[in-house]
Amino acid sequence: MDVELAEERVLILPEQLSEEQAETRAWVKRLDAFGTMAKMSGLLARPKDQEFELIYKERRLQPFWRLVATAVSVYERRRDYVVKVAPGVTAVDIAGARQPTPSGSFTLSGLESCREEQHKEFLFDGLTKAQDPDLAGHLKVEGAVVGADQLAEVAAAGTIVVPPQVKASMIVRETIAGMVGRIDADRVLEETMRLETVDLYYRPIYAFRYRRQGKEAVVEVDALSGLARAGGATFERYLGKVLDPVFLFDMTVEAANIFLPGATLVRVLVNKGLEMRKT
Repeated sequence: MDVELAEERVLILPEQLSEEQAETRAWVKRLDAFGTMAKMSGLLARPKDQEFELIYKERRLQPFWRLVATAVSVYERRRDYVVKVAPGVTAVDIAGARQPTPSGSFTLSGLESCREEQHKEFLFDGLTKAQDPDLAGHLKVEGAVVGADQLAEVAAAGTIVVPPQVKASMIVRETIAGMVGRIDADRVLEETMRLETVDLYYRPIYAFRYRRQGKEAVVEVDALSGLARAGGATFERYLGKVLDPVFLFDMTVEAANIFLPGATLVRVLVNKGLEMRKT
């Protein structure tokens, strides 16, 4: 089997909400962030605005992976075909050969030429590695391809660039395993796995941490969809830090080689299109 990797890219999705708009939406959700009891008490007596203190806010870029893969298998196999005939037929002449039909049928042997092709898109949360089809909604907005220098500029400007918890090689291995299936073949002519897209997307998130009665809670606002969500986390530990591109893209032959059941060692053809350097 040959595995071909596309050019790896990093893309940043543009926000659709300003910080001020995001803060307004978070303020509406602030009571929910403190839990069910706080919400129930708020129904009995509306809390005053001065009870809530905004103690921290951040704009961050949160990662997810998008991989698009196509698997092609071309193979041959021999099969027997049972052909039924009408009552009273004792034999059938086909291609100069007589086929007796003692049981009301005869059998032909043939060589089947087969081709199977499947095409799939995989979306992985960059923090949990879980597949999340809902991330497809963020792809309605066109992202901008960036390099290491641009990421460094974003981080220097105060936006937190959150590193993914898994490297490209691990996601690629999982994608390949999800695409490879067993084929019923006598002779395999071609097995190709093409990873046409290996993209690391960054989507903008605003997070606001509030304090009320000695307790703290976070509200996150998706700057693409505008959805405000009570709960979540903040990532100030990454403030000002720049990603190590070697961690993101380690798609060398040694890193990506895997054994697949019933197959030989995968041969990986890497097209390195993204040149990122350490900052």
